[in-house]
Amino acid sequence: EIASLPALSAHADADELMKWLDGFAAPPARTFIVHGEPEASSHFHDRIQEDLCWPSDVVRIDQTYDLAGGA
Repeated sequence: EIASLPALSAHADADELMKWLDGFAAPPARTFIVHGEPEASSHFHDRIQEDLCWPSDVVRIDQTYDLAGGA
């Protein structure tokens, strides 16, 4: 049987992502937010910085990062 469930998503929500991030043994050097509506991405960025005290960036299409030597 094949069923279509258009109201469900396989993506984690912000709370699930925060729980996953909080389980890291050590924080990453930087967290990049690359998916989502601008307002939701900005809010998620704020949560990462405030709740986890991790540096994070909401990536813009015209922005570049030097991953070898810093941002």
